[in-house]
Amino acid sequence: MSFLIANVPLSDLTTFEIGGPALWLAIPKNLSELKESIQFARQHNLPFYPIGSGSNILASDEGFNGVVIQPLMQDYTLTDTPSGEVLVRAQAGLIWDELVEKTVDMNLAGLECLSAIPGRVGASPVQNIGAYGQEVGSLIESVEVLDCDSLEISNIPSSECHFRYRSSRFKSEWRGKYIITSVTFKLQPHGKPNMRYQDVQRFFSKQLAEDSQWQPNLQEVRQAVISVRRSKSMTYDKANPNHRCAGSFYLNPMIDRERAEALKDKYPNMPIYPADTPDKLKLSAAWLLDNAGIPKGYRLGEAGVSSDHVLCFINAGQAKAQDILQLSDLAVDKVEEKFAIRLVPEPNMLGF
Repeated sequence: MSFLIANVPLSDLTTFEIGGPALWLAIPKNLSELKESIQFARQHNLPFYPIGSGSNILASDEGFNGVVIQPLMQDYTLTDTPSGEVLVRAQAGLIWDELVEKTVDMNLAGLECLSAIPGRVGASPVQNIGAYGQEVGSLIESVEVLDCDSLEISNIPSSECHFRYRSSRFKSEWRGKYIITSVTFKLQPHGKPNMRYQDVQRFFSKQLAEDSQWQPNLQEVRQAVISVRRSKSMTYDKANPNHRCAGSFYLNPMIDRERAEALKDKYPNMPIYPADTPDKLKLSAAWLLDNAGIPKGYRLGEAGVSSDHVLCFINAGQAKAQDILQLSDLAVDKVEEKFAIRLVPEPNMLGF
């Protein structure tokens, strides 16, 4: 099988640039090869693990004694709907930001604030990626999947995926059941760009101050988001010393409203945001870290905190997975000791 490669370092497949060898790497370019990849793993009694660009993974120093599957199918199609929206069906292997760029260039609103997020389309529904006031769960029409048992293809409507903050059924009870092969998004032609997020508004503050009726177009908002993300080292730019990371390392904790308000009384500067449900509120993991003694630029051996964003843990030299985990344990303990809140890591752990 020409799409199978033996003993590939996981450090070459992840943005942390950390990890020992995968026994096999499968890079299927079509559905037939994807099915063959799973069959190969079964024939050799090996576990398999699908990945995109490795931008949300911390891989074990010992590697993965199985088959890492990285689908490379990258086509996309557009379909007009009777209600006026446009359905964009993108295959799982398409680079996420390439899809965002294409839709913005076609003047389709919906994904512009998700610009410059590392990864591929297939990973987007799993954790319901979101940024700057947008989440893909609200834009997804359906998800095409390959059933790992039957090897049959089916379409799952968005309503059955149970999208919520950085999660979905693909991340919980469906983990290992399906491999996502394509995602269909419902976008708005000639729609207005999303301007809800404070960082985006601040970027255009001068123009808005001069003319309160002025509104940036989709392309301008996309470029603003890219600029803001770059300033926080949240893009995969090899020229940036903070680039070897997995983005935000922790989820923003959601806690009971009563408890959140009590914390706010004690710490008046603590930012609090609405959550998915009215009985809960969302705290800032970044604020908790910074105020628990884990600031930007913090170092623990070869692992560290980005000098641009406290929520971003980095491989600061020749870090191993255990170095990142040691830093994480320290950070979690410090936050819990001060605020009685336990942070939950966001990256997937491979090979542990």
